[in-house]
Amino acid sequence: MTSGTEGPASVFVTAPDGLKLHVRCHGRRDAQSLPVVCLPGLARTAADFDELAPALAGRGGTRRVLAIDYRGRGRSGYDRNPDNYNLVVELADLLAVLTALDVGRAVFVGTSRGGLLTMLLATARPAAMAGAVLNDIGPVIDPKGLVRIKGYVGKLPPPKNHQEGAEILRRLFDAQFPKLDGVAWLAAARRTWQERDGRLLPTYDVRLSKTLEGIDLEKPVPTLWKEFEALGRIPLMVIRGANSDLLSAATVAAMGERRSAMEIVVVPDQGHAPLLAETSVIAQIATFVENCEADQD
Repeated sequence: MTSGTEGPASVFVTAPDGLKLHVRCHGRRDAQSLPVVCLPGLARTAADFDELAPALAGRGGTRRVLAIDYRGRGRSGYDRNPDNYNLVVELADLLAVLTALDVGRAVFVGTSRGGLLTMLLATARPAAMAGAVLNDIGPVIDPKGLVRIKGYVGKLPPPKNHQEGAEILRRLFDAQFPKLDGVAWLAAARRTWQERDGRLLPTYDVRLSKTLEGIDLEKPVPTLWKEFEALGRIPLMVIRGANSDLLSAATVAAMGERRSAMEIVVVPDQGHAPLLAETSVIAQIATFVENCEADQD
């Protein structure tokens, strides 16, 4: 494992099979506050938390906040076998990161696939859970959203520059994010494509599309109520984009019926998945984390 001395810093952890996993660390390594672990979506990277993570770390870095690049994403190593881009392997990677970085108990912020990993972690290592934020994901996944995601992951046309990439993203996602301006779309493009050898390439292994090939949309998508129940009595926040096609309002209501104390945040004018970059949303998450810490005392 290698690391810098102060955050934000890049840390590399060795996965169980030897692959290098990249973790973006905010806050001091010796911070005593309850840590936060941020888990991105399927084809997303730690950069998605560049607004949220430093805000949670606070001035002086008094809280350690870790944002993880899964294998095949961001600065983590790409797997020779794309079949390993699955939740079982990624859960093992997550456990390896928590062990290597001495994270005993934390609040987990999981966007989409990251939320699935959060629920799986609750079944595998419940003692690690001090609180959970599920960002636009729940135990019932709307197949309409899966169809849309399957249609673009690993299939985006290569842009000539980031400005052209911003236009590609705008055309794809404007219906879900109608209020984003040009600056926001350009920032999204920079998180989606990176320059390598004079070309813009996706910030993930395009073979991730194989993880979606086995989904038979003619059959009902398996539910994850058992995994959701594994979150037990820990503090829970669910964030839903008002325009989401992956997490329905009905599913959020059903989750709330099972967890009456669950906090629900609906982000207007955003779809799947909310960006977690707005001041009001960041403030709500920060308050949630602080309340989780108070519960530990």
